[in-house]
Amino acid sequence: MARTNPLKFFQEVRQETSKVTWPSRNETVISTVMVLVMVALASTFFLVADQLISFLVTQMLSIR
Repeated sequence: MARTNPLKFFQEVRQETSKVTWPSRNETVISTVMVLVMVALASTFFLVADQLISFLVTQMLSIR
């Protein structure tokens, strides 16, 4: 494989970067809020599931 000149490499990177369709500020904010909401929902779900499983296991192990 042939080595690429660093200057040529950065020119190609800049050229490829110009082809990218970057999201608008509004799209970025909406996506960020959606991710944060999903993280909060998933965290709450796993907290409740963990507490429920912990309670059930404790109840099962305490039966004599």
